[in-house]
Amino acid sequence: MKRELVIVIDFGGQYNQLVARRVRECNVYCEIYSYKTDLEKIKAMNPKGIILTGGPNSCYEADSPTYQKELFELGIPVLGLCYGAQLMMHVLGGKVEKADVSEYGKTELLIDKKDSRIFKNVSDKTICWMSHTDYISQTAPGFEIAAHTADCPVATAQNEEKKLYAIQFHPEVLHTVEGKTMLSNFVLGVCECAGDWKMDAFVEHTIKEIREKVGDGKVLLALSGGVDSSVAAGLLSRAIGKQLTCVFVDHGLLRKDEGDEVEGVFGPNGQFDLNFIRVNAQQRYYDKLAGVTEPEAKRKIIGEEFIRIFEEEAKKIGAVDFLAQGTIYPDVVESGLGGESAVIKSHHNVGGLPDFVDFKEIIEPLRDLFKDEVRKAGLELGIPERLVFRQPFPGPGLGIRIIGEVTEEKVRIVQDADYIYREEVDNAAADYKKEHGKDPSWMPNQYFAALTNMRSVGVMGDFRTYDYAVALRAVKTIDFMTAESAEIPYAVLNKVMNRIINEVKGVNRVFYDLTSKPPGTIEFE
Repeated sequence: MKRELVIVIDFGGQYNQLVARRVRECNVYCEIYSYKTDLEKIKAMNPKGIILTGGPNSCYEADSPTYQKELFELGIPVLGLCYGAQLMMHVLGGKVEKADVSEYGKTELLIDKKDSRIFKNVSDKTICWMSHTDYISQTAPGFEIAAHTADCPVATAQNEEKKLYAIQFHPEVLHTVEGKTMLSNFVLGVCECAGDWKMDAFVEHTIKEIREKVGDGKVLLALSGGVDSSVAAGLLSRAIGKQLTCVFVDHGLLRKDEGDEVEGVFGPNGQFDLNFIRVNAQQRYYDKLAGVTEPEAKRKIIGEEFIRIFEEEAKKIGAVDFLAQGTIYPDVVESGLGGESAVIKSHHNVGGLPDFVDFKEIIEPLRDLFKDEVRKAGLELGIPERLVFRQPFPGPGLGIRIIGEVTEEKVRIVQDADYIYREEVDNAAADYKKEHGKDPSWMPNQYFAALTNMRSVGVMGDFRTYDYAVALRAVKTIDFMTAESAEIPYAVLNKVMNRIINEVKGVNRVFYDLTSKPPGTIEFE
């Protein structure tokens, strides 16, 4: 699949993946590479444009990340963001210094060059997001100032003849009101990309590629029911049909009715042609988790038991040619195979392949996609929206939404409470959208019920009760790195509380968690 490419060179910025996602939103394919990537490799990929990310360093310090001057002499458009902007100026002969006044947060941006290609269709005064302690005190030869703020004399510098742009702020974040327009101007305007990165074309090409790679071979996939593995299963099924075997381990810690939903889509009566094996291992997990209260111990047991069960099923199936995984692009980046800021963790989908499966090669059909693109591909494949747009769900499932020991009774309680909560929030949001024609501003990005390890006295009818307390969690977030509690209307929460108290046996109290992240985390364990 021949596709145009924009390269993001990562200098340790926290927004590197967001930059790449914004480029892809312009329907242009984009990949992230470390600043340590050799220039010859960059040239060989023949990118239409290059973007330099932000980073925590000062470019004038001896040991700071840098890039050779020749990058800016390739004739390829380059956009530097924050640290990337300062580095461009520093390398090309400008001057960067410690700022007397650091800028952080929303700032008014004043456009000086209204005919700049970067600022096409951008207001003369707009809001940008600043986050810097250094500033460009002198532009490099051949550059002119295109925008400034009250405390930043060079908010944007440009050499339009050479298609080089240095932007001190972050156009990729939503706080920069017209940032998407600026990035689109660079990608589609300056770089002259056609915008041919579309999910329908990706699906068609990937199906063809899988068929060529697999031939008449057999493929094994562990299907969790999550978005990534489900879309991977859909793609593989469309490509090779019954040559694919999916093993779905139901550990009894899924949301209410989720196991049956997965079987309904991928099982014998579903819409996909594949071999589907469902392992009902609920009691096996409950036995293993009995008496265990420490969160990490629970995580370890749940993970290890899955491996044992998958190993048992793999041995029954015998040798296969390919092991498929639902690896997506952030998995690759976060595992250090992509950008510089990404050596964060060893992701479960990258490296450390199971040695108990007899296979020749691994296949990762979603490896190039971000999560939002995976969802679009899922819709192209005809996977139901309820599965494609399923909320984030931790690998250990409800095991970490139950504080303390996991029991069958507690699982039933949290499943029922969570189902009611999500149903009422969804109904309230749908009613609002029907009346106002848009989603409510309070609509959370993630919301669920958890079971506290606390029991309290209550009164129901004429009788004293001593039952569990349920905690409701709802957050609004852009990237799940930080989050604020969602301001769900009191009337909705009150209805949820009444239904849980009346319909879920074993609960007599409901709390709403207002904690932001940080200091809290989104999940309870």
